[in-house]
Amino acid sequence: MPQIVFLPHPEICPEGALILAESGESVCEAALRQGVDIEHACGCACACTTCHVVVREGFDSLSDMDDLEADLLDQAWGLEVESRLSCQARVSNQDLVVEIPRYSINHAKEAN
Repeated sequence: MPQIVFLPHPEICPEGALILAESGESVCEAALRQGVDIEHACGCACACTTCHVVVREGFDSLSDMDDLEADLLDQAWGLEVESRLSCQARVSNQDLVVEIPRYSINHAKEAN
């Protein structure tokens, strides 16, 4: 079972987190299942950028990015070469190190 290391994030996981993922599940699914509360305003439907993550290690082992995800990522805050939408990035059999950006573009959250 591959491991995903989440680097510390001041709100979501201040201490960081180490979780186990099933091969074939998305980074977001694995995180949510194990208590890492990644934002996912669209319900993991690839319709927003709130679940944006930067994959610091293991990027090339993830499932390929499709055009819709690439188009959405262009709108994400803090975009980097190793950025992915965690709801679309499927885990293979390799361990990952993931950083959750400090900010996201979540209009519903900002309205509160």
